[in-house]
Amino acid sequence: MDIDDLNLLTTGAATQFTNTFFLPDPDTRIQNFNTLPNGPFPLKGKELPYDSYTGDTTHRLFEMWQQSDCNITHATLGNPSGCLNDLYPFVITTYTNILDTQFDNPPAFDDNGGGNSMAFYNVQTGDAPVLKGLADEFSMSDNFHQSVMGGTGANHVMLGTGDAIFWSDGNGHPTVPPSHIANPNPLPNTDNVYTVDLGFDGNFTECADPSQPGIKPIQDYLKSLPYQPESKCKPGHFYMINNDAPGFLPDGTVDSAGIAGGGSVPPSNVRTIGDELNEKGIPWAYYGGAYNAAVSLQHHPTSTDPTVLIGQAYCNICNFESYAAAIMGDPAQRAAHIKDATDFFAAIDNNALPSVSFVKPDGLLDGHPASSKLDLFEGMVESIVDHLKAQPELFEQTALIVTFDEGGGYYDSGYIQPLDFFGDGPRIPLIVVSPFTKGGHVNHTYTDHVSILKFIERNWYLKPLTHRSRDNFSNPVSDDDNPYVPLNSPAIGDLFDMFNFCQSDQANC
Repeated sequence: MDIDDLNLLTTGAATQFTNTFFLPDPDTRIQNFNTLPNGPFPLKGKELPYDSYTGDTTHRLFEMWQQSDCNITHATLGNPSGCLNDLYPFVITTYTNILDTQFDNPPAFDDNGGGNSMAFYNVQTGDAPVLKGLADEFSMSDNFHQSVMGGTGANHVMLGTGDAIFWSDGNGHPTVPPSHIANPNPLPNTDNVYTVDLGFDGNFTECADPSQPGIKPIQDYLKSLPYQPESKCKPGHFYMINNDAPGFLPDGTVDSAGIAGGGSVPPSNVRTIGDELNEKGIPWAYYGGAYNAAVSLQHHPTSTDPTVLIGQAYCNICNFESYAAAIMGDPAQRAAHIKDATDFFAAIDNNALPSVSFVKPDGLLDGHPASSKLDLFEGMVESIVDHLKAQPELFEQTALIVTFDEGGGYYDSGYIQPLDFFGDGPRIPLIVVSPFTKGGHVNHTYTDHVSILKFIERNWYLKPLTHRSRDNFSNPVSDDDNPYVPLNSPAIGDLFDMFNFCQSDQANC
């Protein structure tokens, strides 16, 4: 973002509500809020312009499986997984909706803004103008999916590893978490209030054990599919399915207190894309917004300096390497590869960008509902594109892949291809900005976050990360009549069909 855009941080607030994070249901700013049809509706109104903070909704594994309503008896030729995606409002308005008769002081989060779960932005009427402009000029996918039926942390881990991580002793041996074990079974006398997810504490599950709460229905469903995908759940492993903090603090020290309480995951030995790139000598870096400030804040927790306090906006659960001992636990590796978003822009301007770069905006600019806005994320994206185009030689050989970590629990009607216990999840946006893409092209190949790993591996002639990571899946084969559904499931693309490399590299044509 440019300094001239900073005023956008304070515009579009829901001033009639005491807490923007948890708007009441319904959001009275929405046009015709009390006469909306039973289905999707535009996220707009006289008091709700595009530049508005809006309510968040659920993005947690059991809730997202539930709202997707997947059953093989619903399967059709066009939707062979049988996911109807028809329980979004029900789930978000019930799983944390505590009854007054049960608790004297019901928690403030209530439905977490779930009245907006069926809402959408309309790019044809001016919403998301930057992203629409990039899609018109370059290429986008309308079949890209979040990898995990869950939130930010689990999806970033999948982006970096092609897999899920589990609670361990810090040396790779699975152990039982001291707390935060999910139980989606409903409490007595409720429709859908989860036994353990109040306050968002259900972050781990032993998904190989069908006797554990919530596991058998998903396992049975996966077995009912014609291609019977593996659950990828090993016995005795408690996998992270929702947002638990990484075991490493920003400066690389181990968060012993957090681990003892179950709120931080012990350092993981699961192999990451950083390990693979290191072994092949390929330069790479992870750039996190406000990372330097987060390190300063860690060492000066009582500081009142705004340049230090902005460290609170650093997204520690977004940095997949913060979970990994091989990178974050090694001072030399951390210094070489974990950097601030300001370093990303400097690398572009100095034509010193590593071959593989991940950049994550800070929490103020990442576009997350309630805590940020989409136009703030667009400002970040536009700034990156402007910096790249100012370096023509760099831009000529760069592919900028723009996407989100997850759909935030908002409704989507697209086909979901179950790959394992963890997902896939609903569709999310993906735009590829590159001279090698075709303007206005919409790609229909089935892809997810791990497709980015597959792209990196194909482009630099690397092997899949492990024997079980999703980058082992084949590229989809599909019928022209329905290009969205792979005929060879489980399958995810490597994004190469979004490009035209023939002009410079016949081997990749």
